[in-house]
Amino acid sequence: MNGINIYADTSNIKEIFDIYENNKHITGFTTNPSLMKKAGITEYIPFIEEVTSKISDLPFSFEIFADELNEMEYQIKKISEFGQNIYVKVPITNTKGESTVPLIEKMSSEGIKINVTAVFTKNQVENLLKDLINTRTPMIVSIFAGRIADTGVNPCPLIEETSNLTRPTGFIKTLWASTRTIYNVYEAQNSKCDIITVTPDLIPKLNLKDKNLDEFSLETVKMFYNDAINVGYKL
Repeated sequence: MNGINIYADTSNIKEIFDIYENNKHITGFTTNPSLMKKAGITEYIPFIEEVTSKISDLPFSFEIFADELNEMEYQIKKISEFGQNIYVKVPITNTKGESTVPLIEKMSSEGIKINVTAVFTKNQVENLLKDLINTRTPMIVSIFAGRIADTGVNPCPLIEETSNLTRPTGFIKTLWASTRTIYNVYEAQNSKCDIITVTPDLIPKLNLKDKNLDEFSLETVKMFYNDAINVGYKL
């Protein structure tokens, strides 16, 4: 896609390696503890080691899972040690609602690439960027656009406002997270977003861009017809 980087969001190792080897659209990867649980990952370090042993040339985000700030710092440093391509995902707050921005600033000042995750509001963005805007360590700001949209709020204005703040830095990127449909890719592009995450089930739909809608309509009609015939429905 022109103008935006597309990252695959998965913890399934087979999917990760297949996408890495065969999909030209994907330029990075992200994961999180919930996806890891879904994929049956029970040991974190072996998972990171296996993935990074093969993928060292594309950005890959792994998330911490600690809740106390001192333990968060330890996990950030530990995960970052596995490769120069690693971004460590750090939630914008812990489970108590305490801001992690001071910790993010500290880690960034030490040269650790951070992917700030679970960002939902303009206040969170402004609080994060007010002191980081002059740092030079690469960083990603992951705005959970899909979840924002689930509440009935259009996420595009927040994405665009954030992008207008991050793009001039040259090192802080805005990411559209919790993607629901492929149309979100085009919304993200129009909002000047740098990166969007997509799940493996959505990736094949990237090839539908500019597909003739009359052809698509006919293919859909044929699919319904053939499925009915194959099952042997009768009235």
